[in-house]
Amino acid sequence: MANWISRIFGGKQKAAEGEYRPGPYQADNGWLSASAGRLMNWWQAGHSPGPYGESGAMVEACVSAYSQTVAMCPGGHWKMLPDGGRELVTTSALARILKRPNDYESMSDFLMNLTDRLYRDGEAFAYAPRNDRQEVAEIHRMRFGRPYVGDDGSIYYGLSGNEVVDARFDLSYPVPARDVLHVRLRTPKHPLKGVSPILAVAVDQALAGAAMSQQVAFYLNQARPSIMLETDAKLTKEQTIELRELWDLQTKGEKAGGTPILTNGLKAKAIGQSANDSKLADMLKLSDQNIALAFRMPLQILGIGGTPFASTESLMSAWKSTGLGFALNHIEEAFGLLFKLKGMPDEYLEFDTDALLRSSFKEMIDALTTGAGKVMTRNEARAKIGLGKKEGGDDLYVQMQDIPLAMAAELQQQTLNAEPAPTVEEQARLFGEATRTAVEPIVERVEAVEVAQREAIAAIPDRVLEALPAPLERDDTEDAIAAIKRGWETAIEAA
Repeated sequence: MANWISRIFGGKQKAAEGEYRPGPYQADNGWLSASAGRLMNWWQAGHSPGPYGESGAMVEACVSAYSQTVAMCPGGHWKMLPDGGRELVTTSALARILKRPNDYESMSDFLMNLTDRLYRDGEAFAYAPRNDRQEVAEIHRMRFGRPYVGDDGSIYYGLSGNEVVDARFDLSYPVPARDVLHVRLRTPKHPLKGVSPILAVAVDQALAGAAMSQQVAFYLNQARPSIMLETDAKLTKEQTIELRELWDLQTKGEKAGGTPILTNGLKAKAIGQSANDSKLADMLKLSDQNIALAFRMPLQILGIGGTPFASTESLMSAWKSTGLGFALNHIEEAFGLLFKLKGMPDEYLEFDTDALLRSSFKEMIDALTTGAGKVMTRNEARAKIGLGKKEGGDDLYVQMQDIPLAMAAELQQQTLNAEPAPTVEEQARLFGEATRTAVEPIVERVEAVEVAQREAIAAIPDRVLEALPAPLERDDTEDAIAAIKRGWETAIEAA
């Protein structure tokens, strides 16, 4: 038993005694400043850990934006089909966990708190007990986790910080890594120990905290007035005290808002914002921008400035291409390791970011209208907004002038291989030959008809010829043709 425990805990390396490491330093209940960390008895010197991850409006806004946005995106277990498409898996253990991770939390609760812990501490842990089929049956968030590496390279975790789990399971022994969901950010010192981006802005947080603490002390203790009374006359001490009492009598307490009357050259001068106050505001604004930069958070998401985007979709797309896209993919991959998924593109978990456009209904409808019937079927577009299928909505449409790329390449090659266009003289010659070729058969047929007509007339008896009308000149008009027809009819009757 002792050898087994030593094998688990033996892989952890300890720092050399007395070795200095630059601050700030991470403590159990916050971050200790670099100046305080140099003292062995820092608590006796008046220092205390500062909870930078739990204080400050800007840090809270950035962390909340990530955690709440991730919780808004529903997840799906997808598998690739042989034709290159994909299908949603609804019967797997992962699909069941995505619907309900445990019996006391919704998936939104789980993802929100998991992401919150990830960005505050740099890592987040969850315990995943298994059923008799060795499938993950449920998953529980743990506030604290500590990795251990054994001499043989095996990884175990010490988990704590969930009262429900402590009452249901015995976690006094280290838990194997296969039963632990461990999401971690950058790991500069240990491959199993993540670091929060809050550490990068600890100085900005300390600066803002010190400035605000100083301002609070100033306003509480020094009480800078908002009005100053001034006069060119020289006043005695007794007159000054009397004037102050008369002024306070009309402007403080129950009579606040009264109308003081000034005489003997007295003037009331309002005290505005000093240059130091303006510098403090600029310094705090710069500190907030540095915090947002460390979290890769667009200021427009927080509504505190920056160049506005044309639409909500473009704003969310910009955030998804940076910090939000990484957060979603990072959590997806961590779940993939826990559930032994094959990974993209064969089998993977994906959080649907279309849910982020619920408030931009017009933009979502415009996008679906553009793609419906072309990239996706109309029924697939209707399913995006929760509408049922319609008959004929599973077909894709294409315009008549669209041709395959292979045909377009073939036509282009034929154009390149074609002979050069003829000159004007050559075109005239070819036109003349084509005209002569087309007209000559017609002339020959007309001449043959005329010859046949003469021979027919010559064979008619004389008494019939006498009844025929006089020969007409060759005329192609309708009247001439009608006259010839009537003449033949008369000749036939006479015969």
